[in-house]
Amino acid sequence: MSTIEIVKFSYSNNIRRQKMDEKNKEIIKLLKDDSRAGYGEIGAKVGLSEGAVRKRIKTLGDEGVIRKFTVKIGVAEGAQAITLLTTNPAFPTQDVSKKIQIIPNVETIYEVTGEYDIVAVISGMNVTEVNECIEKIRLVEGIMKTNTMIVLRSS
Repeated sequence: MSTIEIVKFSYSNNIRRQKMDEKNKEIIKLLKDDSRAGYGEIGAKVGLSEGAVRKRIKTLGDEGVIRKFTVKIGVAEGAQAITLLTTNPAFPTQDVSKKIQIIPNVETIYEVTGEYDIVAVISGMNVTEVNECIEKIRLVEGIMKTNTMIVLRSS
């Protein structure tokens, strides 16, 4: 029996317009724990009405604090990989990251310090699908080197 678990909730700490108050932090924590939680359920836990929660979540989305809600398939039902990427210094890392982010099956992109410039988290229904995604990443202008690790187990 295969199961799909809704576990991924993506957000950004870069707040530009609205100050991140405690209620918003609580809402984000609840959504990270269960991205399917209803507005009323969240409101009851944080002491706000359903409408107030709905408005806050919309504002957080409009401002880019909440970037997306996604479905993450458990490793037992699919495949996941972490790919470390080195970029050509002639290409801005941020531009390369944006090109990679739109490739299907790329879940998350991190720009990092150290030997590598970018970390991509990739998922798919099987290893073949993950490998196809990695091959597309290798074709992105500005990518010099990749190092991929297939996830065997997550907790």
